[in-house]
Amino acid sequence: MPFILTLIVGAAAGFLAVRFMGLQANTLVAIGVGVLGAIFGGIVLRSMLLLFVGASSVLSLFIGGLFGAMALIWIYRRFFDN
Repeated sequence: MPFILTLIVGAAAGFLAVRFMGLQANTLVAIGVGVLGAIFGGIVLRSMLLLFVGASSVLSLFIGGLFGAMALIWIYRRFFDN
């Protein structure tokens, strides 16, 4: 169940991150970026919240996924975009 939740939240976060960063990408790429961002950013943010506060939630997964997806877009633009 957590994996399916990560996919759903990551898809939403990726869609928003692509729109926020102004990346011209199709829906499949936006979902892929969001899922990767949700996996990396969500894990980092949820573990930090769990460590410091003692709780984690879907909101932390979404925020971590959004920031993770935005970071992936920034890295792509910085190092791979010509």
